[in-house]
Amino acid sequence: MNILSVEHLTKVYGTGATAVRALDDVSFTVEAGEFIAIIGSSGSGKSTLLHLMGGVDRPTSGTVRLQGQDIFARSDEELAVFRRREVGLVYQFYNLIPILDVVENMTLPVRMDGRDVNDKRLKMLLRSLGLTGREHYLPNQLSGGQQQRVAIGRALMNAPAVVLADEPTGNLDSKNSAEIMQLLRDSNRQLKQTLIVITHDEDIALMADRVLAIEDGRLVRDERRREVRTVSVRSEAGRGGAAHNAVHETVVPGTSVSPAAHETVVPGTSVSTSVSGVR
Repeated sequence: MNILSVEHLTKVYGTGATAVRALDDVSFTVEAGEFIAIIGSSGSGKSTLLHLMGGVDRPTSGTVRLQGQDIFARSDEELAVFRRREVGLVYQFYNLIPILDVVENMTLPVRMDGRDVNDKRLKMLLRSLGLTGREHYLPNQLSGGQQQRVAIGRALMNAPAVVLADEPTGNLDSKNSAEIMQLLRDSNRQLKQTLIVITHDEDIALMADRVLAIEDGRLVRDERRREVRTVSVRSEAGRGGAAHNAVHETVVPGTSVSPAAHETVVPGTSVSTSVSGVR
């Protein structure tokens, strides 16, 4: 089942001779429960793409649909609510509020909506993120890895349909990077969270179910490394039990850490970017 659709997305900054086409007619769909890595060199347009998917910016043309709804049909105020409730955004530099503690930072989107905090979910996230016992620490009392865990908790607090992470390990050492990516992968698998990560890191790209490569604002490679199937499963309570979704992974035959056993090259584009050549 497709949860997100990017349709002919184009973003141009400036006008006339100084105009820069940061994104050029990009289209693809995302299945519920997928983990997608988006790779490309600096300035390729991958962060612009993520910001548009998250409703942080508006496109010059084209659109993004989340669960069938055109996100740019909303007003700026409605887009702000969309970012708090329907997508989880994780950035390289954490963006925590310095005067708020761990719990206050994590629950900020909920409280900004004037809603009650789900204490059960908060405790679950604190435990799974390894933040139990640090609930009242301020950001300057935490390591970089711990601050990024808080940022991930904030992104997951509202149980968003999609988590968008822009270089989430770019400011961390290798140990903390591995731990942060394992946390995101666990949320993808255990919470059935759709996850899209912008990265320069080859190891992160190789964790993904699917890799998209952006070059000069265009989608040049769409490589699926694992199939993700969402099926309806009946509970053991019997025939009358409620159905729920479960995500099952199947590794595409022949895939490994080497490039592209199963890939789609976008017509008219080169194939110079591969998983083994993440830049």
